[in-house]
Amino acid sequence: MNLSVLRIFNMKRPKLCKPYDPVDYLESKEDFALYLQSCFEDDPGDGSLIKSALLDIAKAKGMAEVARKSGLTREGLYKALGPAGNPKFGTVTKILSALGIELRPIVAPQIKTA
Repeated sequence: MNLSVLRIFNMKRPKLCKPYDPVDYLESKEDFALYLQSCFEDDPGDGSLIKSALLDIAKAKGMAEVARKSGLTREGLYKALGPAGNPKFGTVTKILSALGIELRPIVAPQIKTA
């Protein structure tokens, strides 16, 4: 559709497709672990991507179930993992356990400097 026609009639652009939501593709514990691993690798260092991934995985599994298994409330999960949230490490480990994911340390690769 011509943009000038849209402006004349004060119309919005038609949506061609549904926005991408990773929750739609997270179906198994293996999916959860791979997604979270990727977010750990790509996180900018402030934990924001990891926190967002945990929220996505919790939504995919079902917030009520994750809340029940972690001993938190649904509201507490949303608050901890939301944009303004800053969950304690204990909260994160409870959520990971409820999701069936273990946190395991590995040795970081050496970065070569010139």
